[in-house]
Formats: sequence, C-alpha cells, structure tokens
Amino acid sequence: MLESTETILVIVDVQGKLARIMAQTERLHQQLQILAKAMPLFGIPVLWLEQLPDKLGPTSEELATILRQITQPIAKEHFSGWQCNEFRQQLLTSGRKKVLLAGIETHICVYQTCCDLLNAGMEVHVIADAVDSRNSDNCQLGLQMMQQHGAWLTQTESLLFELQQQASGDSFRQLLSLIK
Repeated sequence: MLESTETILVIVDVQGKLARIMAQTERLHQQLQILAKAMPLFGIPVLWLEQLPDKLGPTSEELATILRQITQPIAKEHFSGWQCNEFRQQLLTSGRKKVLLAGIETHICVYQTCCDLLNAGMEVHVIADAVDSRNSDNCQLGLQMMQQHGAWLTQTESLLFELQQQASGDSFRQLLSLIK
C-alpha cells in the first residue's frame, strides 16, 4: 500500500496542441485535474515536467492553473524526465521513493521516464487513466511495456482511496467532492 509520506506525483508533458490530440484527451485532463487537486490533501508533492516548452507550448491551461498553486514546471529536453538535472535533483531531494506517474505520451516520454526511475531504484505506479497517447494502441502498449519493466498499474480512484485509507475525516469529504 502507498503511504503519502513516501510518495510523489510526476506529471509529464501535458502541453500545447499535442495535449489536445490525445486519444482520450478529455478523460486525461479530467483525471490530471483531480490528481493535482487531491495531492495537497495528502501532503504529496508534485513535480511537473514540460518538454521544450518554447517549441511545444505550455501545459494545458486548465491543468497549469491548478499546478501553479503548488509548484512550477521543470523544462526538459530529453524524452525521459530523469535525464533532466533539475528534475532528478528535486526528486532525490524529496526523499520519496514511490513515484506516481502520469502524462503524455504513454509510449514515449512517460515510458522512458518510468524505465529510468525504475533503474534508479524507485517504485513506479503508473496511473493508467491519467496517461495517454495520440493512438489508443500505443497507449496500451506503453502501459504493457512499463508493467513488464516492473511498474505497478493503478488508476485515479483506486489510488486516491488507497492513500485515504479510511472513509472519514475532512480529507475524505474533500476527496469525495473531487471525484463526483
């Protein structure tokens, strides 16, 4: 079971026109917004990556509006976030070894980031309904490839209720309002 004190959320490259042409873009954006709003309830930090933002554009505004309240984006050039020194340092400094991974594209940037995180000794939980690719088949294949490398697959509601652990308290009421 995930413990909030050991966990961090990483959101990969949900930017520009590319974010709008994902196979399930509405679902992707909805789940990412829920996750971004829920992480503060559990004290879970968020790292937010952008691939070449001057060329690909900024993060989708509806997501960026939420994320700016808790963190700032980290620009990267490599497909894998791990190859970005700033990202790697922030992740290592957090001391958290369980990474919740979301974003686009599942079979490229999310996949390569996942593999590098696993190789670095992290436990990776890919949020299957919060990742996407332009093509649904590529998304499914990307999920399979990450799982074969040792990543865990989860989905937004399962993850949030796992972190919540009990059906009581203010955080539970706030969580219910996010997912309904």
